[in-house]
Amino acid sequence: MAQYIMNGGSPLVGEVAIGGAKNAALGILAAAIMTDEDVCIENLPDVKDINVMLEAIKAIGASVERLDRHSVKINASSVKDILVDDEFIRRIRASYYFIGALLGKYKSAEVALPGGCNIGSRPIDLHLKGFKALGAEIDIESGRVKAHAIDLVAADIYLDTVSVGATINIMMAASLAEGRTLIENAAKEPHIVDVANFLNSMGADIKGAGTDVIRINGVKSLHGSQYSIIPDQIEAGTFMCAAAITKGDITVKNIIPKHMEAISAKLMEMGCEVVEFDDAIRVIAKNNQKATNIKTLPYPGFPTDMQPQITTALALANGSSLVVESIFENRFKYVDELARMGTNIKVEGNTAMVIGVNKLRGASLKAPDLRAGAALVLAGLAAEGQTIVDDIKYIKRGYEDFEGKLISLGADIREIDSEVEAKKFNIKVV
Repeated sequence: MAQYIMNGGSPLVGEVAIGGAKNAALGILAAAIMTDEDVCIENLPDVKDINVMLEAIKAIGASVERLDRHSVKINASSVKDILVDDEFIRRIRASYYFIGALLGKYKSAEVALPGGCNIGSRPIDLHLKGFKALGAEIDIESGRVKAHAIDLVAADIYLDTVSVGATINIMMAASLAEGRTLIENAAKEPHIVDVANFLNSMGADIKGAGTDVIRINGVKSLHGSQYSIIPDQIEAGTFMCAAAITKGDITVKNIIPKHMEAISAKLMEMGCEVVEFDDAIRVIAKNNQKATNIKTLPYPGFPTDMQPQITTALALANGSSLVVESIFENRFKYVDELARMGTNIKVEGNTAMVIGVNKLRGASLKAPDLRAGAALVLAGLAAEGQTIVDDIKYIKRGYEDFEGKLISLGADIREIDSEVEAKKFNIKVV
């Protein structure tokens, strides 16, 4: 079983380049099958979820050509199957995007119910509500969603709660529906805008993405495109928090600073120095960082995917902080792991009381999910002594070359998969 092993206690210092946004890429890859022409996608992150998505696209008959590590050419003219179901696609949440894409183009889809990280209930009823409003019949049988429509017809759709996945899914299907669709209470995240921009580059007519009302004028067909994915807001935020956690000085490059405002604001409240450039942010940590309160909210609020990382930073700040998780109810499972390192965090329901401590000590930990896994690694790099983080398969779902980027910042970390390797690392002179 692969794990990270690290010797902590040194500040992370230097520059790190951020890759393409995983959450945008997943929607864009699904949308790429909605045309029979070539689609070239650049700045694609090389992470497990993306590679599973590409395999699923191949499995339904589309041509997938890797141009290089971060670019792919897709041609879906030979798609012969509307069934998306294999053991891998069931493990990622974004499998549901195939429903909107296939329903839009082929008026029919059969897709396995999604998996992903176990961070709480993430039902797809809003997605299905949207598809039904567009005229589709929906059945759920044998762990699959079956959707079929003779024709898709535009509708006014109000989302009961803000949902990124439902917004993207309905947007894709509505792009090829007859008439003008209105999505109200739409999600506003940067990757919503990116998927909309991609669809527009293929000939769709979508306006209002990034606001809470999206207007979609259906078109008859979509054409090929060449498109570059936006930088990953969460990867960037993770390295910004890495500076705060390890008391380091990190410049995060190739980003859109506007997307990082909620994270920058909280780090500044903690006492970090945050310097913005056109496409970079520098975070300089201070020795006496202060407590602050966090509440996760839909964009432009503080992202739920950054909650474990900022909580880890607050665990080493002076004073008491409150962290309220308003998006996913099971997102504090990592707190038990942090407790092994000497943190003082008490969880009641969706709220964590974080009382800062002076130092952490190394421990053996298990990553419970993607973002919590990254947070535990950063805690290990701040701790005295050696830390092992197991179940790093979760981390690999969403971070490309995580340990390599950390090493470039001065981290003493390795990926190992045997006890012999661990022993070698243990006696390494630092």
